[in-house]
Amino acid sequence: MHFDYVIVGGGSAGSVLAARLTEDPGTTVCLIESGGAGRSFLIRTPAMVATMVSGRPKIHNWAFRTEPQKHLNNRRCYQPRGRALGGSSAINAMLYVRGHPGDYDEWADLGADGWDWASVRPWFLRAEHHEGGASDHHGGAGPLQVRRQPSPQRASRAFVQAAGLVQIPENDDFNGPSQLGAGLFDVTQFHSGPLRGQRCSAAAAYLHPVMARPNLTVLTGALAERIVLEDGRATGIILHHKRRRLTVTARREVILSAGAFGSPQLLMLSGIGPEDELRAHGIPVAHALEGVGRNLQDHLDHTIFYTSPRPDVVGFNPAGLMRLVKAWKPYSADGTGLLTTPGAEGCAFFNSRPGLSRPDLQAHFVVAIVDDHMRRMHLADGWSLHVCVLRPESRGHVGLYDANPASPPRIDPNFLSDPRDLDTLTAGVRQMEALVAAPPLAPWRGKRLYPHDGSDAGIAADIRARADTIYHPVGTCRMGRDADAVVDPACRVRGIDGLRVIDASIMP
Repeated sequence: MHFDYVIVGGGSAGSVLAARLTEDPGTTVCLIESGGAGRSFLIRTPAMVATMVSGRPKIHNWAFRTEPQKHLNNRRCYQPRGRALGGSSAINAMLYVRGHPGDYDEWADLGADGWDWASVRPWFLRAEHHEGGASDHHGGAGPLQVRRQPSPQRASRAFVQAAGLVQIPENDDFNGPSQLGAGLFDVTQFHSGPLRGQRCSAAAAYLHPVMARPNLTVLTGALAERIVLEDGRATGIILHHKRRRLTVTARREVILSAGAFGSPQLLMLSGIGPEDELRAHGIPVAHALEGVGRNLQDHLDHTIFYTSPRPDVVGFNPAGLMRLVKAWKPYSADGTGLLTTPGAEGCAFFNSRPGLSRPDLQAHFVVAIVDDHMRRMHLADGWSLHVCVLRPESRGHVGLYDANPASPPRIDPNFLSDPRDLDTLTAGVRQMEALVAAPPLAPWRGKRLYPHDGSDAGIAADIRARADTIYHPVGTCRMGRDADAVVDPACRVRGIDGLRVIDASIMP
């Protein structure tokens, strides 16, 4: 079990790394993934995201819970994370949005040299295979297939029309010249070949086609225990696989791609992290690095729900389920129809106040009632309008409950700890309430769930009672050049040789 590179986590980053590194036939790679192969019907069929996101049961999903959130009525919130090759790209809504160019320029300003928009843009284009072909804003030959939604619902188009009546302009490409506006998402689904219409996860795009390479070893169902450290260098991983405890050796590097929760957890289990946290759990301090687990940021999301008098949305009732059954024919024939819906079909990027250089709010229009992450079911046909703050000021952290690698990480997003986030989210909810009252949505506007008195105080109370993540945790192994950064701009862990972190945890 000796390799050049050992990668922990076969998700959105690890799948790409394993495929790209093994393009050199002289380089050997071992990829360690705790979940399965990422090829199940539930993963491949877009509309089946509804069966995985709830975590009841835990299908391809870690289904973590947070610490009680002080500013959300002490609720323990929910944190789904993908557990299969493809990671969270195997259970997400497949929405393809790169981020605003100003976001990457801000990363560079924070010390992430080489991560400005001009530097990362060519790699986005190289990765993408858009169904419209290559253009100024899209790639046409990359591994990741991206398409326009083939069969959006009429309610989603009505949402876009309604946005125009509240001064949010129509935008048919959020990855084009401007992010501002309302439109329909592009999605990461196959648009050509025998997999047409299926989810194109990171594993399906990069890893599955090259699994037979002799220089690539993929261990699924394998739980990493800790990093092996020798004289200040990472030399391998101790893991559990098929009831055996193994050591896998890395001649060149160990790469952690276990995500914003898993990567800091594994660093701390290995004795790399804040001294107080490690000593509290009896873990010897191998390398004190106070930034590990700090700087957690996530998108807090609040949702407006309506039942629909029209049945042409997704309903979890006998008639709605029959519509899904009937949708099998077009899906299997040519990759179209209701089974290709990402659920969240419509989007709006908009501003909480005038004068902003980039949108600070996002809305997702979902053609079903997605209450508490599908954990609270409603039999009625209906729809949801989600609102989140794009650049929250609140910061949380990830820690440990104990020194057991099978235990979940201790997650505290510290939502709304900065009052500015509540002010921005309240402004966003108010704008979206004006949107849902506009005439284009009238045919789908039935009874509102969770009504309130319409005041700012009423909106704030509703947010504290129901808001939760929309699944975008980042920042817990922050990249930068300052003393508190965990990795440098080349993703190398500060103070440890042969160790990198490459996933969303490095986003500053």
